[in-house]
Amino acid sequence: MSDKPPVQLARYDNSDYCPGAGRAVRAVWFILNEIIIRCRLNSFSGLRVATLRAFGAKIGDGVVIKPGVSVKYPWNLSIGDHTWIGEGAWLDSLTTINIGANCCISQGAYLCTGNHDWADPAFGLVVKPIVIEDGAWVAAKAVVLPGVTLGDHSILTAGSVASKKTESYGIYRGNPAERVGERTIRG
Repeated sequence: MSDKPPVQLARYDNSDYCPGAGRAVRAVWFILNEIIIRCRLNSFSGLRVATLRAFGAKIGDGVVIKPGVSVKYPWNLSIGDHTWIGEGAWLDSLTTINIGANCCISQGAYLCTGNHDWADPAFGLVVKPIVIEDGAWVAAKAVVLPGVTLGDHSILTAGSVASKKTESYGIYRGNPAERVGERTIRG
């Protein structure tokens, strides 16, 4: 056994965390998230958008939300015009996730706003917002970590993990994601 202090999960306490809605609203949301938002039998993006808006999400025009998406707390979500959210994406919005216009969040992408303080013996909860600026693309199975901003028109390639801010029009790959190129959009 080490002489260093151990993790003591029995001391975990997130009572200072406020999810932004009461228990009854969260309970109703969790049910609707399962039967409307995540349901792969429901192919109607408009129903998903309307349900998210009814629970406080700010969603622009022309947004497409595919089947199998999961949203933790819609009242912490903002999506700009003409953005696509792909099948199986997980928007883990313990705090705000702001997605700009004309963005693509591809299949299986994970936007994670919560983590734990691993230096804290009680493993305390840490939440930080995520910003995805206009025109950015989070490719399939990519992960955006708490506190990260993806610069406008930047790309996080498939399976990559963004742990820090990306620059506009940069292409990022790997874990941790590093800049590997410049995005050029035909004019």
